[in-house]
Amino acid sequence: MRAIVTGGAGFIGSHVANELIAAGAQVLILDNFLTGRIVNVQDVLLAGAGLVELDIGNQDAVERAVASFRPEVIFHFAAQVDVRSSVLAPAFDARPNIIGSINIFSAAAKLGVRRVVNASTGGAIYGEAAVIPTTETDPAQPIAPYGLSKLAAETYAQWFRQAHGLDVVTLRFGNVYGARQDPARGAVFARFCEQVIRNSALEIFGPGDATRDYLYVADAVAVTLEVGRRARLKHSVYNVSSGRETSVRQLARAVAMAAGRSAENVEIRMLPARPGEVSRNCLNTSRARDEGLMCLPTALDSGIRATLDWMREVWE
Repeated sequence: MRAIVTGGAGFIGSHVANELIAAGAQVLILDNFLTGRIVNVQDVLLAGAGLVELDIGNQDAVERAVASFRPEVIFHFAAQVDVRSSVLAPAFDARPNIIGSINIFSAAAKLGVRRVVNASTGGAIYGEAAVIPTTETDPAQPIAPYGLSKLAAETYAQWFRQAHGLDVVTLRFGNVYGARQDPARGAVFARFCEQVIRNSALEIFGPGDATRDYLYVADAVAVTLEVGRRARLKHSVYNVSSGRETSVRQLARAVAMAAGRSAENVEIRMLPARPGEVSRNCLNTSRARDEGLMCLPTALDSGIRATLDWMREVWE
């Protein structure tokens, strides 16, 4: 397989690039390094992957890179993913998430790419869903610009499918966690892990009863690669997550226990709720499971231990 990974120096994208190289694929990474890190791709670059530093908001640069490499599949992970940043600066969020996605789809359609695997969000796109767990056919009603921009990208993906015959398959991920996730980007899981390692107070925004659907990064990558490999798929949109609802307080306790500390010995600092955050989120993944795209997800406690081990190795 010849594959481009946009955002390939970032959290999930770098893991996708790793697994592609391990499987013998030819890989080109596109990243602007605003949030991606060169350390995430050092191994794959040594193993023969290519790298182009570019802004996917630049249409000409995207077309040149795709035309030069001629990929079979594009795994599109480049995005602005911080809900808080999207609330503060919607235009900053929209440039990569909408304009950048249009540029990727346009280049793929123009140059005959077989499939684009489009990373979207199941954590933000459904908003305050009336049905939990939420299916792909339930209404998308995001409450933050991040979810709005991802919904717009999905809508453009469907337009490119209908107007140009481009096979875009969208994966609506839950809250993915694991090695290489940056606590500074607002992810509660990574922040808790960092705080417990540093013996800091665990900061909870709001009352702590908000729920999320956490998915270990290796599981997200496995589904991504399977979607890239499949010749035919029944649907163009799939929820991808654990299908398990976990509250912020439950997560804090689980991280503390995995780090060898009892919940009673961990200071909890309660802070005001942040705008744009949904109160409850859990995804119905039966569509992906019924088509054999997903296996049994990694247990949360196992994923927490693996993530803490990585963070200790990097930081301690």
